[in-house]
Amino acid sequence: MLPAVSRTDGGYRQYSEAEAHTLRFVKRARALGFSMEEIGELVGLWQNRRRASASASVRRIGQKHEQDLAQRVAAMQEMQQTLRHLIHCCQGNERPECPMLQELAGHDVPAAVSLRP
Repeated sequence: MLPAVSRTDGGYRQYSEAEAHTLRFVKRARALGFSMEEIGELVGLWQNRRRASASASVRRIGQKHEQDLAQRVAAMQEMQQTLRHLIHCCQGNERPECPMLQELAGHDVPAAVSLRP
């Protein structure tokens, strides 16, 4: 996304103001969870001064990313619910039976603590 930058004698990179601005753009996009591929596309659209249809492309990229995030959030909420249930079923005592370990090992969990409906 950036051309090779010059370095000082001490090895530090020297960025121009425009390159520093691009780095801030990338950092903000990464903070929102965009992939490097998506960021590359967004940077290209942002830097294209003749971007007549850029807004539609940016919106498409943003919508797809938001949908991906929504799916990931739903999957994580499902994992949390499953884990919460397994923790609830765990006796936390000296007995060798453990529903959480059984589930993780892929063994059948007794019906009283089964995760499956």
